[in-house]
Amino acid sequence: MYKVKLTKFINKMELRSLLPDLDIDDININKSGVNRLALQLTGFFEHFDADRIQVIGKVEYAYCQQIDKKRMKPILENIFDRKIPCIVYCWGLEPSELILDLAEEYGIPIFSTSIRTSDFIAESVRWLSEELAPRISIHGVLVDIYGEGVLIMGESGIGKSEAALELIRRGHRLVSDDVVEIRKVSHDTLIGTSPDITRHFIELRGIGIVDVKSLFGVESVMINQTIDMVIRLEDWNREGNYDRLGLDEEYIEFLGTKVVCFSIPIRPGRNLAVIAESAAINYRAKKMGYNAAQELYNRVTGNLQQKEEV
Repeated sequence: MYKVKLTKFINKMELRSLLPDLDIDDININKSGVNRLALQLTGFFEHFDADRIQVIGKVEYAYCQQIDKKRMKPILENIFDRKIPCIVYCWGLEPSELILDLAEEYGIPIFSTSIRTSDFIAESVRWLSEELAPRISIHGVLVDIYGEGVLIMGESGIGKSEAALELIRRGHRLVSDDVVEIRKVSHDTLIGTSPDITRHFIELRGIGIVDVKSLFGVESVMINQTIDMVIRLEDWNREGNYDRLGLDEEYIEFLGTKVVCFSIPIRPGRNLAVIAESAAINYRAKKMGYNAAQELYNRVTGNLQQKEEV
């Protein structure tokens, strides 16, 4: 199970600690969901997920203001006794002295943010889903081509990095060379990124290491990108059965998610950058509802039908 340090979350969301003396270095977050304390403040704890970050907005704050301290204290003690990671007050709201005293007694951090509740929850879930997502590392090159994340795979030395360099020269952007870290952030969304140590570098055999960001500028690189399609490079085989029309799509699976995959045979003289660009544009057209292979097939079958009728 993946974890995120609470301190990292605090820095990301720019939270203000209301109990700065508490030691929070050992507190981790292992759930991407965020729980808005509502029914729990009334004393209902069935299905309460205490592992999540707890949030209080204007509604919960107004409710707490109206409840007698004697009635509220055992409820708060029940919440804090479940070792929740923290409580975050949105809209810049401030907790009561009772809540601060009990939180300090139980060692539960309390934070405040000026962000409104819905925005804070949405951004927290988005960021935590990415940080806590299942992940794998694969050998390949990830580039952004016309807004499509294209993962180029193939045997070592087949020309992946060279193709990526040519794509960069043509105005596209590098995400990662050699090693791509893939995270599954939702049911059907994969995000690819580069390890910190190799970010923005490309290895070219015979030349060495190239710093893409320094040579081509910041517009030539990206931190991460969705993986929309895969181009698999392979040595040309005269007897191989390669798809000539593209009516049937091939897929490759990462972390249980299928991604459309194109197998490209490599021969001397083939411009891999142009092929990758064309594949990305064609895939984008398919997503927008136009399938060139299907259009050609319809024309051919329609022409044959006309001849038969004549």
